Parts: sequence; structure tokens; C-alpha cells
Amino acid sequence: MARQYRRKGRRRVEDVFIGLGSNMGDRLDNLLKAERGLAEFVVITGRSKIYETAPQYVTDQPKFLNSVLRGTPQLDPRPLLEALKQLEIKLGRRPGLRNGPRLVDLDILYFGDRCVETNELTLPHPRIHERYFVLKPLVDIEPARRHPVSGKTMRQLLDELPLGSDRGAVPISVS
Repeated sequence: MARQYRRKGRRRVEDVFIGLGSNMGDRLDNLLKAERGLAEFVVITGRSKIYETAPQYVTDQPKFLNSVLRGTPQLDPRPLLEALKQLEIKLGRRPGLRNGPRLVDLDILYFGDRCVETNELTLPHPRIHERYFVLKPLVDIEPARRHPVSGKTMRQLLDELPLGSDRGAVPISVS
């Protein structure tokens, strides 16, 4: 995992990994608009392929497009979460069923190796290990990245998912 440090007394620069998803409207356009919006407060340094995946948890809804971006955040974790939620609203997301259909969903997956647990924010994201639609894109970007709690790599976590948990994920071409 690439880490950068600033000189004397300055804060460490940490990579942030953000999951993007959309299953309503023009899904690809929603992801592209989200990435452009993220660039206001995250310097994007890597991106996965975009995958079409079946919904998980609430299965009676359209398929998702999912990807993951790696970047250098310009904000600390809590303000970054607030900025993501504001961006979702700006892009048209409305309150709805948890894990239900949505125009755009933005999740902080990792913020460096920080482990945080508050009512508003848990880092790393608590369900990374069970989500093919997150692990597959993470493996695209950084397969040897280790989960700060389990110590397992993204490749190991992906390989440990039960057979069939990919739910038919297919990478899509983006022109």
C-alpha cells in the first residue's frame, strides 16, 4: 500500500477508498457525475473498472453499476462523510429504503488504516468482507491492500466469498 508522509509536523497523507454505486436513471452518467463531484475534495489517484452487479440485501430492484476510487482526501473522515452525503443530495438522491434503489451511493471504504466507530461513521466500512461489488473493484486497484482489522488482503477477502456471491458481476466498457 502506497503511503506518503509530509515533512516535520505535518499530517500524514492517507489514501481514501470510496465505493460508488447507482441503479436508477442513467447509472453510468450518475457514476461519472459523482466522480467529477468527488474531485472537489479528493485528488483521484486510481479507479477500478465499473461492474454491473445484482442487488444485495434488497434483491427486488434493478441491477447496480459499482466502482471504487482511490484518492488523497482534502478533508478528515467526518467532514469527508458529510461532503459525500451532500454530493449524493446534489446529484438527486432522496431518502428511501435502506439498501434500496438509489441514483447514487457513495461510501468511505477505507481512510488510510484508520479504525473508527461512531454513530455516524465506521471505518473501515463494516461490510467490505461480504460485498463482491466492493471487493472486486478494490482488487482492481490494490489487491495486496490489507484490512486493518483482519489483516487479510483484498484478494484473500474476495477469494473467501462463497461461490456465486458475484451475482453475475460483469465489467462494462466506458468510452
